[in-house]
Amino acid sequence: MKIHEYQAKEIFKKYGLPVPLGIVAHSAQEAKQAAEELGTPIVVVKAQVHAGGRGKAGGVKLAKSPEEAAEIAAQMIGNRLKTYQNPEGLPINVVLIEAGVNIDKEFYVGMTLDREVSRPVLMVSAAGGMEIEEIAKTNPELIIKEHVDPVTGLMPFQARKIAFKIGLTDKKVISQFVKLAMTLSKMYFDLDASLIEVNPLVLTKEGDLICLDAKIDFDDNALFRHKDILELEDTTQIDPLELEAKKWDLNYVKLDGNIGCMVNGAGLAMATMDTIKFYGGEPANFLDVGGGATVERVAAAFKLLLSDENVKAIFVNIFGGIVRCDRIAGGIVEAAKQVELDRPLIVRLEGTNVELGRKMLEESGLNIIPAKDMADGAQKAVKAAKGEL
Repeated sequence: MKIHEYQAKEIFKKYGLPVPLGIVAHSAQEAKQAAEELGTPIVVVKAQVHAGGRGKAGGVKLAKSPEEAAEIAAQMIGNRLKTYQNPEGLPINVVLIEAGVNIDKEFYVGMTLDREVSRPVLMVSAAGGMEIEEIAKTNPELIIKEHVDPVTGLMPFQARKIAFKIGLTDKKVISQFVKLAMTLSKMYFDLDASLIEVNPLVLTKEGDLICLDAKIDFDDNALFRHKDILELEDTTQIDPLELEAKKWDLNYVKLDGNIGCMVNGAGLAMATMDTIKFYGGEPANFLDVGGGATVERVAAAFKLLLSDENVKAIFVNIFGGIVRCDRIAGGIVEAAKQVELDRPLIVRLEGTNVELGRKMLEESGLNIIPAKDMADGAQKAVKAAKGEL
């Protein structure tokens, strides 16, 4: 789960991390009032959307007067911000008006899980203000990594080692960095975060470290322990189809292709997508209905695929283990009763109760294209999406 920058900064403040003075505005008038209240020569107007690269996309702008802040806010609020992460754009409902900071140097600090070694990792770079993905591609040597023991958390000597590596020499600044890094580590474990990022962390000309930006993503599987954080979710920033999938506990991610996929099991879902691409097609989604799928849940998944206008064909690829083939068949039939099946449907069933499942589909009267295996199903789905089947 993602939250907005202003929400992340509220959490930062609770942990004692330094952030600029800021006020949230829902309108141009509120933006003007916020700038007047802050009283600094320059304020920053920042669009609050769940996407990186806001600055390059025009979502972060400087204002030299309250009137200019109001003008910028009026241009942002109610419109969509398109970034390299979200080409279709996300709605801007609020902006953060923040006091200007006297910047001397910029750094990147982030903490996430390093899946290669199965340990949390603190990543720091002196190349702050840039997308960390771009730095990793072009200058990976600029990223300093320090793995963190989940039992002890980040240790002071590790934080000091990083401080020296990024060129900090002033004792006061090094002390600030050590405290900040260790606090970020504590937050990561306390909040069950999947990512905490400060980009940029700035050193001011007055010699203070300030978190100029703040990003926190949370592990969905641990949110039951954090009801207060769950309340921070902004559903306007979530794709409507993904939001609907969430209601049914479906693992769904919308993609750019035109072949809808419904599969049980994440591994099989990935293999199905790969096979579709191998035969020249493009999957429209990742959809794992899970091992404990009910008829109602399968029906919801099927309707989800049909509601995507980009989908030209649907490939159902089920290996019945925990979830039986007859259950999947029942869900498909139930969904077809509620939503008109107006696109080619390719079904491959194998495993528990497969004969019963196939019989249910055959007797349903639905126009279903059977597949003998995954490769056969993928090829038929690609042809169907092109109108060749």
